Amino acid sequence: MTQEKKRNYRRKPADNLASAATEMGNIPPQALDIEEAVLGAMMVNTDSVDQVMDLLKSDAFYDIKNRCIFEAIYELFNERSPIDMLTVIEKMKQKGTLTDVGGPARLASLTQQVGTGANVEYYVRILQQKAIQRNLIDASYGILKNAFDPSVLVDDLVTNAQDSVYNAISGNLKNPYKHVSEVINYSMERIERSQHSTGVTGVHSGFHKVDQFTMGWQPGNLIILGARPSVGKTAFALNLARNAAVEFNEPVGFFSLEMTSMELMDRLIATESGISSDKLKGKLKLLPDEWQILEQSAGRIAKAPLYIDETPGITLTEFVAKAKRLVREKGVKIIFVDYLQLMHSGKPQLGGFSKVQEVTEISNTLKTTAKELNIPIIALAQLNRNLMSRMGSNGKPVLSDLKDSGSIEQDADIVVFLHRPGLIGLAEDPDEQAKTEVIFAKNRNGQVGSVDMRYVGHLMKFEDVQTMFYESAMNSEPARTPAKVQERRAAPYQQPSMDQQPYNPFDEFAQNDFMI
Repeated sequence: MTQEKKRNYRRKPADNLASAATEMGNIPPQALDIEEAVLGAMMVNTDSVDQVMDLLKSDAFYDIKNRCIFEAIYELFNERSPIDMLTVIEKMKQKGTLTDVGGPARLASLTQQVGTGANVEYYVRILQQKAIQRNLIDASYGILKNAFDPSVLVDDLVTNAQDSVYNAISGNLKNPYKHVSEVINYSMERIERSQHSTGVTGVHSGFHKVDQFTMGWQPGNLIILGARPSVGKTAFALNLARNAAVEFNEPVGFFSLEMTSMELMDRLIATESGISSDKLKGKLKLLPDEWQILEQSAGRIAKAPLYIDETPGITLTEFVAKAKRLVREKGVKIIFVDYLQLMHSGKPQLGGFSKVQEVTEISNTLKTTAKELNIPIIALAQLNRNLMSRMGSNGKPVLSDLKDSGSIEQDADIVVFLHRPGLIGLAEDPDEQAKTEVIFAKNRNGQVGSVDMRYVGHLMKFEDVQTMFYESAMNSEPARTPAKVQERRAAPYQQPSMDQQPYNPFDEFAQNDFMI
């Protein structure tokens, strides 16, 4: 859609409404008697002016004459001038619109038919509803015309359709202010709930020390998970998604732009079952008891509310539409994107529109989508190669290492890096090579720092290291310690034997028995 077409569409919105009404043979939704009652109340009762101005815009009035009167009152209100029939008449004389609306006699008739200003709020709701109906008709007719126009790009059509419908619904609705007493009641209720919970107020990560930094992934936040290739970004994201969906039954959306859904599922099965990925790929053969373990693990995954989208090179328009649908239809509480630089804005790469500009737009859209849907979005991101040569800092990534755009770190509420010293030759011991540092480089609402974890490569799985939270609880409350935790609390990781159910530490995490 060209800029000229967009300007014309915005300049004459009433044309769509009139055309739709003519074709349908219906009168556009309106309530002229209510419009007159509201205008009369504003000229008679000063309190009514404040109520109306806080809730209505001029296009809530269908009759053009009533709209002119409202605009005159609106100007007086902004000028802090007294508002009554005489001042409105004088303002309309200055504007040259008094004759058009029927002169002083028309305004006098409006003030005479007002019974009381007590019903103004009820009248306002009626006008809001009528305005929304008209706006929806206008938007729908505009979408219909554009859909028949072969020169309009489909991506533009979808974007404009979403925007126009959203604006039609929200254009005449304003969020009312709240008295502090209302807000403090909500806060006290939240605090009371937190005393009976684990202390995690967002979506659980499944890793206790990670949740100490975040209190759970919080609604409306954009979390960036950055690392160099092969460090384990996708594996860590899948661990987080699996923990939320399987252990806490939180609906999860996972957009995989790089790997297929089958590849993701193989990784999930390896993590869940504790069976080496070499065996799942056929390099080694499964033992009879491992088949039983595999089926049980697959059954747990199948029951989890996890939704995977593997659309390659997904555009922002597609992503936003699918994200809204997942939240609306499936109640998704968190969305993962693997990974950010593989998304596309949907705009042609012309006129100097660089990759940096595209990534900036993608980052901004992810943040606004998280805020609009009130869910956390975790987006994976590649890092620049120059960190490999910055050995003075032990090869640890910093915010400036985020690839393609500085807006990523600006838009993000949390930036998390994965750092594995063993991959860059800084660790010789086998145990040290598996060590992974989860670095919170930015945390808008919490502390920064790092968490030590261990990456079990053949299971695509991350584990806590050092003193685990359930191990600490065992030392202080041995009577509450499950038998299988007691058996393994001091044992290093071992491949499960065929007569042994693989141990999953998140089983204890989900029971909330060992929360600190």
